[in-house]
Parts: sequence; C-alpha cells; structure tokens
Amino acid sequence: MAAPLKASKAPARKTGRQAPRKQSAPRRDAYHHGALREALIDATEALLAERGSEGFSLREVARRSGVSPAAPAHHFGDAEGLLTAVATLAFDGLAAALRAGNERGGSDPVARLREQGLGYVEFALRYPGRFGLMFRAGAGGVRKDESLERSGHAAFMVLEEGVRELLGVAPGAPLQPAHWQALLATWSVVHGFAHLVLAGQFDRIAQGAMAAAGAGGAGAATGRSAREAREAREAREVLLREVLSPLLDRQLRGLLPAPPAPTSGSR
Repeated sequence: MAAPLKASKAPARKTGRQAPRKQSAPRRDAYHHGALREALIDATEALLAERGSEGFSLREVARRSGVSPAAPAHHFGDAEGLLTAVATLAFDGLAAALRAGNERGGSDPVARLREQGLGYVEFALRYPGRFGLMFRAGAGGVRKDESLERSGHAAFMVLEEGVRELLGVAPGAPLQPAHWQALLATWSVVHGFAHLVLAGQFDRIAQGAMAAAGAGGAGAATGRSAREAREAREAREVLLREVLSPLLDRQLRGLLPAPPAPTSGSR
C-alpha cells in the first residue's frame, strides 16, 4: 500500500533579501561513470605539484575532489594504488608526447628525435606532479606493478626506436655499447633539462633567451599572478625553442654515423 501523503506546509513568506546559498563541493553521487576517477587523478596531480609525494594524502585528495575520505580507497585500494595509477597514466602520456614528436619531425631522423626531446620536456612542464612520480617504482609510495612496467617500457621503446633510426640499427638487432651511449646520452639531456627547468635553475637563462628573441622580460617561474604565470610560460617556450632545440640538434647530428672513407681508387 502506498504511504499516506503528508500534508504539505505552506511555503514560508520571503522577507528581505536572502543570503546567497553557499556552493558545496560536488558529492560523490554527482559524478558519472569515470568522472570520479578522473577527478581523483587530477586532484592527485595538483597536490603532488604543490607538495610533492611527502605531502600527499588520500584524505586531502578526497577533500579536493569533494568526496568522502573512503572514495579514493574504493577506486584505488590505497595511497600506493592511486599513486601507481597516476604514474602509469604519466608514462602513457609521455609515450603519446614522444610519438607526437615523431609526427612533427617527419621523415628526418634528427628532426624526429629532436622533437621527441622537446615533447619530453614539454610533458614534464605540463604535468610536474606526474613527472616527479614516474620513475619512483618501489619507492616514494609507487609500487612495482606490471601495468606500470609495460607503460614505462612502451615510452622507452619510442625513444629507442628513434635512436635506432638515427644510427641505422635495424629493429630487433642488439644494441652495441656505442648505441646505448647515444640512447642514454639523449635521454639524460632531456630528463635533466626538465628537472632543472622545474627547479627554477634556468629562470635567468630563460629571461636572457627571451630578451635575445625580442620577446620581452620574463617573470619568475613561481609567480602567482596571471601576468607572471603567462610570462613564465612564454619564457619556458622560448627556452625550449631557442636553447634546447638547437642543443639537441647539435648533439644528435654529432651522433650520426661518419660517412664511409673514400677508397684509394675514388676521385
């Protein structure tokens, strides 16, 4: 049987101006499929960028996402599960950035690898929280995981294939020590460059690069105002274009195999 209807009360008469209703954070049931997972990952990225892995907590991620403290654990199990998922996602994004670099470079092996390097650093600057987490499997709250290893290997293979093309090494052929040296040297340059930019060590160089390029002065990379943030972003773009790009181009061309020496009968 249907429950009897309750008599409804007459609406209260409005008197004067009402205070605006305070907007609350979205409740968990306000998210549709997959949206909560993305919100938790985005909150984790922002928290890592601000505080690093030492300042990370599931409770703070839940608070920023507007959900109960138990919600992240429901999706990821624990803090390590969430951080491992973010690190895996980071490697997938890095692989996509490297492949996009290949596309920009066209058919020239030097240009393809150069654009890979620029894409690598651009990814790090866009996702500093994820970038600081990616290479910490087994430490820093990131567990060793098959999915994480697969994603990391896939990203590394894009770089390795680029070096193979540059050096004329056939797919599947074993890499010789000289090939590994070229591969690790290329990786080390862009990885170290990214970390130094994120640490603010290149701010002064970025300002000089902007002035040389006629782009005006740059604010500090840690500036909070919209203008300072825009100037910092522009400074980094100039730093990549005017400093890193020619640096990589010079390094990669130095790795090219030497042309065969002319034979005694050739003119």
